Amino acid sequence: MRNIEVGEAIDQSPFGRFQWMVVALCGALLIVDGYDVFVAGTVLPTLIAEWGLTKPQAGALQAWALFGMMFGALILGPLADRIGRKKGVAISFVLFTTATTLTGFANTPEQFKVLRFIAGLGCGGLMPNAVALMNEYAPKRLRGTMVALMFSGYSIGGMLAAGLGIGIIPGFGWQPMFFAAAIPLLMLPLILWKLPESLGFLIGQGKQDEAKRIFAKVDPGTILGPDDRLVFTETKGARASVAELFRHGRSLRTTMLWVSFFCCLLLVYLLSSWLPKVLQEAGYAERASLLSLFSLNFGGMAGAILGGRMGDRFGLPRVVVGFFLAAALSIALIGANPAPGLLFLLVFVAGATTIGTQILLYASVAQLYNLSVRGAGLGWASGVGRIGAIVGPTLGGVLLARELPLGQNFLIFAIPAAVSAGAMLVFALSNSRARDRVHLAPA
Repeated sequence: MRNIEVGEAIDQSPFGRFQWMVVALCGALLIVDGYDVFVAGTVLPTLIAEWGLTKPQAGALQAWALFGMMFGALILGPLADRIGRKKGVAISFVLFTTATTLTGFANTPEQFKVLRFIAGLGCGGLMPNAVALMNEYAPKRLRGTMVALMFSGYSIGGMLAAGLGIGIIPGFGWQPMFFAAAIPLLMLPLILWKLPESLGFLIGQGKQDEAKRIFAKVDPGTILGPDDRLVFTETKGARASVAELFRHGRSLRTTMLWVSFFCCLLLVYLLSSWLPKVLQEAGYAERASLLSLFSLNFGGMAGAILGGRMGDRFGLPRVVVGFFLAAALSIALIGANPAPGLLFLLVFVAGATTIGTQILLYASVAQLYNLSVRGAGLGWASGVGRIGAIVGPTLGGVLLARELPLGQNFLIFAIPAAVSAGAMLVFALSNSRARDRVHLAPA
């Protein structure tokens, strides 16, 4: 009889076909998630004209989905620690795709708000669960890269929303943009069939036979006997609670991650909600303004993949600090009203270092906490970030209603990126000291 430590076995095994399937399925789910998030920014100028909304009202309209995401992250993230990642992902997916489809039937801002809130619940729950699942099946040497590669689906969804908006909204209006969300529901049987459950969850529930079947696909080279047992050392951790996130010397690092999440998601949703409208008012054509949203998300995809690879090589905290500094500079320069070519380049960099960095922050959280509290850690960090996401569009509406000069607006927009860079620098230094204490501790 042997006890086989699953985490160590995955770290030592090659990254095979089964793990690539997990990357593909989670990436496909995040394409749908990203579409749902960014579709609101593509239709906002049309909604303002059709419903006669002021800019603060339009910002508040956008915030309802983000308010739902906050609750979804706080509820469905920890819930999956108890019911399993697969169920958490499936519930979240059905919730937001159904609600997004129904949003196309909204006739008033009030109906729009309610349906966007429900869609937000699902979006907020999907992200932390998908990250936790991918983090578990990826070997440590490739973890940042694989989580980032999976998360690039989020940016592809944003590009899809921008591309469809260019082709659909001028001729058919905003409603078909939401009806399109019904198509991904066809993926549900595939998700239920192929997406694996968390090995750590199965082992914690005593479901050894099911865990062994999945483990055999992850590491075909290890032959399991009938008396062998899979163990997951991290499952012996403490109860998943918010207090546990601040124990074991993690208080400062948890706080700094929450600050960074707040500021980063504020920026992501501020730019995704208002960038097309701001650029239209600055004199850019409607097509160019929507293309800027495409460029923002294309940058997010590139930044996530590049940042994940760099994070595996140089350490995630260092990369995140550099990305946030680049975000502050690029966002400030957008306000200089550059020529279209330079504008798209700056927006690309801003997307790479905000949307892309958001993905790296999720990977940082997943690496900070052990399995028993990882869902809670991801859920709470995401939930705090969603508060920033709510503030972003609302703040943008209030600032733009004051009709400040374009350059001044974007200088203000750059402040959260600078704050995030400082917070992650503190996190990196604290992380380094924590590792030094572990290495210096007597055996």
